[in-house]
Amino acid sequence: MSAHRVLGVIGGSGLYQVDGLTDVAEVTHETPFGSPSDVILRGQLEGVTLLFLPRHGRDHTIAPHRINARANVWALKELGATHLVSVSAVGSMREEIAPGEFVVVDQFIDLTKGRAATFFDEGVVAHVAFSDPVCARLSEALAVASEASGVRVHRGGTYVCIEGPQFSTRAESLLYRSWGVSVIGMTALPEAKLAREAELPYALLALATDYDCWHGREPTVDVASVLAVVRKNVAAARRTVGALVGILPDPKHGAVPALASAIITPAERISANARIRLDRLVGGQTTCREREPS
Repeated sequence: MSAHRVLGVIGGSGLYQVDGLTDVAEVTHETPFGSPSDVILRGQLEGVTLLFLPRHGRDHTIAPHRINARANVWALKELGATHLVSVSAVGSMREEIAPGEFVVVDQFIDLTKGRAATFFDEGVVAHVAFSDPVCARLSEALAVASEASGVRVHRGGTYVCIEGPQFSTRAESLLYRSWGVSVIGMTALPEAKLAREAELPYALLALATDYDCWHGREPTVDVASVLAVVRKNVAAARRTVGALVGILPDPKHGAVPALASAIITPAERISANARIRLDRLVGGQTTCREREPS
C-alpha cells in the first residue's frame, strides 16, 4: 500500500469483533465539540488501523436525536482516520430490499430537526458542496466487500433520515415511498454532512432490518423484531469490514477537497478562537469570495 490507511467505522458496538484484529486498545478522546458517543476502540488488521466508535454508546444509551455527531466525526478525524464508513440499521422502503439485505446508499434526504449539522456555526462560515454525498470509490469498495460477506447487496439508493426516536406514521411512510427512497433511518445525518466538511471519504452500509410501515402485509415495525435481524446481520457486517481493509482506495484519491472553495469568511476576519477550535479544518485553507450566498 502506497499510503497508510486508517479506517474509521461508526456503528453498533459488536462491529469491532473482527477476526484477526490485533493490538486492540481503548482511546478516550475529547473534542472542541464535547465527548464522542463512547471510547474509541483502535486496532490493527492487515496493516490498516481500525477505529471503531459505537454510535449510540456501547450500552445503547444515546437516542438518535442526542448523538453528538460533531464530536464523533471530529474525534475520528483527529485520531487520523483517512476513510469513514457508517454502518446503520434501516427500514426498507422497497419490496425488493428484503430484511437482512444490505444497501450501499449514495443519496440522502434530510428530515432531521434541530441537530447540530455543521462545524462552521461560530466565527467562520463555509458552504460545502453536497450534491454527491458519498465517496464513489469507497462506496464501490464497500459494495465489493459486502458481497464477499455472502449477503445480497443493493448498490445505490436514497436514505431518508427522520428525526425519531419514534418510527414513522403510515401516512409519512407512504409519502416517503412516493419519493422513490430506498431506506429509512434516524442516524445518517448530519453525520454524512460533517464527514464532508471534515474532508473524509465517506460511505454508508445500510442494514435492512424490516419493512417500514408502508408494507401492509408485514407486521408493524417494533424494536424486538428489528434487534432480531440486527443480531443476524452483525456477523456479516464484521466480515464486510474485514474484507474492506484489503481494498480501501488510496486516501489521496478519495477525499473531496470540500473546503478548498467553501470557506467564505475572509481569512483576516476568522477569529483566533475559531482558528484554534477548527484547526483541523481551517488551517491552511483559502477563502472563497467569488459567490456570496444571501
